[in-house]
Amino acid sequence: MEKRTINNTDLQINPVNFGGNVFGWTLDEKQSFDILDKFTGEGFNFIDTADTYSWWVNGKGGQSEEIIGKWMKSRGKRNDLVIATKVGSETKEHGFDISKKHILKSVDESLKRLQTDHIDLYYTHFDDKITPVEETLQAYDEIIKAGKVRYIGASNVSPERLRESFEISEKNNLPKYVALQPHYNLMEREGFEKNYAPLAEEFGLSIFPYWSLAAGFLTGKYRKEDDLSKSQRGEGARKYLNDKGMEVLKALDEISAKHNSKPATVALAWLLAQPLITAPIVSATSESQLETLFAAPKLQLQKDDLQLLDKASQS
Repeated sequence: MEKRTINNTDLQINPVNFGGNVFGWTLDEKQSFDILDKFTGEGFNFIDTADTYSWWVNGKGGQSEEIIGKWMKSRGKRNDLVIATKVGSETKEHGFDISKKHILKSVDESLKRLQTDHIDLYYTHFDDKITPVEETLQAYDEIIKAGKVRYIGASNVSPERLRESFEISEKNNLPKYVALQPHYNLMEREGFEKNYAPLAEEFGLSIFPYWSLAAGFLTGKYRKEDDLSKSQRGEGARKYLNDKGMEVLKALDEISAKHNSKPATVALAWLLAQPLITAPIVSATSESQLETLFAAPKLQLQKDDLQLLDKASQS
């Protein structure tokens, strides 16, 4: 299988990043183990989580990291994997926080839950907008030098603060972000393409989009309001039940029929065809959903396919 190198690192990953937000939420521990076994059994190696998944269940999070840690220990697979986690999100116990004190405490807690001595890629999950950029980067510098983290990335950070981070990193010889995790898919294009793509090109960031399937909308299972009750996450797709959404689904249906594929596979293949995208982040809760993900890197969309999707998603 194709491997892609995360820019400015020696980390090689397969072009699908499994989103671990489902572990301890819509999947229990045994179901999570089964999904992880199948995902890695197909040769995929990149798993994404966060220290606060799933805080909306228990108020503080940690379940996802704990499940991944138990699974890695039981399977002895740590050295075969690239593990990404995050710091800075809110919980019922605290607000957004990327202070040095919070990062130094949180990284040790994540390492303990993950039952590992290092994190390959550590993200600023959410910017608290008050901690000085230099303070956050100094914290990362400390934990990288301690061997606890290899590289850092950014997720929900404004373009202005992201640029400031690179300027301060350069000026003070502090670690630089190597990856960006933006909200980007066929239904959500403008924010990334207008505000972040230029920065990604300028600073050589690898891009791992989250909500790659638009809260499941791009699977095609939500086509009318009654469909939203099909999943615990269905309400997240409500805003896409509009003319643009129907045009995108129509294009996905046409292209998936042409390639004997599925709408979700086509939507992920579209992301993989974008020049700045390294790997989309996507979750699965069943073997059939996993098969849809596995097929995406193998699907080569043609020029007319891409034109049809561009037209529908920019309508």
